[in-house]
Amino acid sequence: MSEIKVPEMGESIVEGTISKWHVKAGDSVNVGDVLAELETDKVNIEISAEQAGFIEQLMRAEGETVAVGETIGLIGESNGNLPMSPSSDPAAAEAPVAPAGSDPVSPAAAAPVAPAAPTPAPAAAAAPAPVADAANGGVFYATPAARKLARERGIDLAQVQANDPLGRIRQEDIQAHAAGAVKAPAAPSVPAVPAAAAAVPAADPGKPVERRKMSRRRITIAKRLVEAQQTAAMLTTFNEVDMTAIMEVRKRRKDAFKEKHEVNLGFMSFFTKAVIGALKAYPLLNAEIQGDEILVKQFYDIGIAVSAKEGLVVPVVRDADRLSFAQIEKQIIDLAGKARANTLALNDLQGGTFTITNGGVFGSLLSTPILNAPQVGILGMHKIQVRPVAIDNERMENRPMMYIALSYDHRIVDGAEAVRFLVTVKELLEDPESLLLEG
Repeated sequence: MSEIKVPEMGESIVEGTISKWHVKAGDSVNVGDVLAELETDKVNIEISAEQAGFIEQLMRAEGETVAVGETIGLIGESNGNLPMSPSSDPAAAEAPVAPAGSDPVSPAAAAPVAPAAPTPAPAAAAAPAPVADAANGGVFYATPAARKLARERGIDLAQVQANDPLGRIRQEDIQAHAAGAVKAPAAPSVPAVPAAAAAVPAADPGKPVERRKMSRRRITIAKRLVEAQQTAAMLTTFNEVDMTAIMEVRKRRKDAFKEKHEVNLGFMSFFTKAVIGALKAYPLLNAEIQGDEILVKQFYDIGIAVSAKEGLVVPVVRDADRLSFAQIEKQIIDLAGKARANTLALNDLQGGTFTITNGGVFGSLLSTPILNAPQVGILGMHKIQVRPVAIDNERMENRPMMYIALSYDHRIVDGAEAVRFLVTVKELLEDPESLLLEG
């Protein structure tokens, strides 16, 4: 028998959420078969079988948070036939996920779980029988930590409401029950004002609403964006770029470029090269703050923001200053494809020095990008829009124009330096030939 464990996922990731089980109790598996998908703060990880056999027990359910190294299931050895275990029994197969408090040592130890599975949920909640004491050898629907806390506080587990989808009582349920019990005596002293209380909700309770649980990645994105605004002295400066020259180059070169390199000549390679040229001229935009020191990076790993189903991710184009236009375009396409397929690796997301985000693909005309901490600079691209532009004192022409925005950390980047950086980006883009020299 082998354990299904949560694998190591990088030093910055200590837990994840089981987003999907691909197997159920009793299923036969081979070495390398995908057992489960784990959602982390950054990427999704597949957990594979390290031993052939059958799924003897799944100890955690979909939607539960699990720690690195935690055992979440058991694989039993198979002799080529269907395993004669609680999992093979049709009644047991209806309850593939065993309670966390059950003994995972062997199929025999797990056997008491099978008859408890078909018990209707309302009856289990009403009767204290399913929550048995360890001394009596009963079936456990409470975690060890929850039982210990209940004993310490003198709480009857049968009276505790479980929020776990499998009906297991956890430590936080005990704490919530205890808090409710403490507050209960104060309730009669509160004046009854049902009319005023009913007026508090902003929405009509009779109208339809949908309540969604935030994904782990969305929660992480929310925290990081708030932290970036709270920890950095973030300011934004704006400029506009005449895209005429770049569009003419693309028009003249796009067919030959695609035939030679098998990739389209897009705008991102031009902007990446222009950013690198500006970073070389103003290196503090390619730095970060570490304590009371400034770490100026002398390499150019450019993050490209990509909108994926689970939220915005920023895969990194490594050593972009050493890449050709075609190599940059190919890497961006490859990374964007991985992001949308949820197959990015941790290495694809770590270590960027500066970020470029393109809201123009969604039609944004102007926006203020938020820093991708610990970076101190991010460039925002926007929609190309034809507008009348004064060429000189006498002439006006319609030109394809784009607003660009630079958000920067004012703690180490002065306003004058930020403005000059953005002007340099503008000048390089308006003279594409210069990108071969400066970018």
